[in-house]
This record gives sequence, structure tokens and C-alpha cells, in this order.
Amino acid sequence: MDKKQSKYITVSYQLYSIGKDGTKHLEEKTEQGRPFQFISGLGVTHETFEEKIVDLQPGDSFDFTLTPEEAFGEYNPDGVRKVARENFAINGHFDHENIYPGAVITILMGEEEQRQMAMVTKVEEDGVTLDTNPPLAGKSLQFMGLVLENREATIEEIQTQINRLSGEGCGCGCGCDDCGDGCCDDHHHGHDDGCGCGHCHH
Repeated sequence: MDKKQSKYITVSYQLYSIGKDGTKHLEEKTEQGRPFQFISGLGVTHETFEEKIVDLQPGDSFDFTLTPEEAFGEYNPDGVRKVARENFAINGHFDHENIYPGAVITILMGEEEQRQMAMVTKVEEDGVTLDTNPPLAGKSLQFMGLVLENREATIEEIQTQINRLSGEGCGCGCGCDDCGDGCCDDHHHGHDDGCGCGHCHH
């Protein structure tokens, strides 16, 4: 792992999405006293975002825009599918608590049953419609912010992050020490991973 792959980076930022019509919308931002922290080279953040940030120094500001191709790709209509309600039953009853329009859930896809994030768009008597497109697919993304820290990550920090990503401790890779805020809930991945827009490296 070279230097660029082992940086411990802390940033405060705002993320805006820009629609095809030029409409700009604030998608997420760091809160006062709660910056976004990550270790580069581990796949925690969006790759292009990381490339733009990794060589900046503490105190440097940034303002850059990623095209849809650089961000999460164009919106794919084939990513929308209807699934039988029976797939969301618990003890024979439909899971109304977690399956509703707007909920983000984890589903298993393909013969290898790979985990994938999907948004519930409709709940009907004949099935549940899921959209597996990234939430910000088809949009340009503008990142504006400030680098607060950029230094070599320690071996312990790298190992801790790897453990989190592999499911030991906080398995969502969100950087939290525990999941008391419910960030790793299988049905609601409701927090933001940061610069990934929840959306993130998923």
C-alpha cells in the first residue's frame, strides 16, 4: 500500500446534485463538529472523489463537479423491477414496518446472491417495485468543502477500517465506532457514508 492508499483524511463538505435541467439540490453535508473521515485506498469513498482529495493539504478548499459518468452513471430503466410481496414476509406477514415507498433496503441478486442496495418505489397488492439504480444516477455532483486533516494512516487505523468493512464491529464502513444509531440496519441504510451519498460506494 503506497502513500496515496494509506492517507487518513478528514473533510467537511457539501454535496449538490445537478439535474439535466440544471436544477441544483443539496444532497448532504457534514454537520458542525462531525466531519467525514476516511482512509484512502480501501474503497470506502467514491473513487473519483478520493482522487480529487487525496493530494490536498489541511486547510485546502475544494470545489469540483463530477459528470454522471464520473459519478454514478446514467439512469438505467432496466434497474427497476417488481418483486413478489412474499419475499418481504416475516412469519407469514408482510413487513410493513421496513418495506414502504422511499425505504432503502439490501437485496440479494443473481446466482451468487450478491448484496445490492435498492429503493422501494411502490408497494402494491401484486408486488413491490424496487429501483436498483444508485440514488444519484443520471446527475452531476458538485462537491464543495475543506480538508481538515490529511496524514499517513497508522497500521491500527487501517486494520480497524478493514475489520469494519469485513463485518467485524461496524460492518457498514461508515466510520462509526458502534452502530448505536442504527446505521447498519439491513432495511434502512439511512445515514450517509459521506461523499458516497448514501449513497456511496455501494
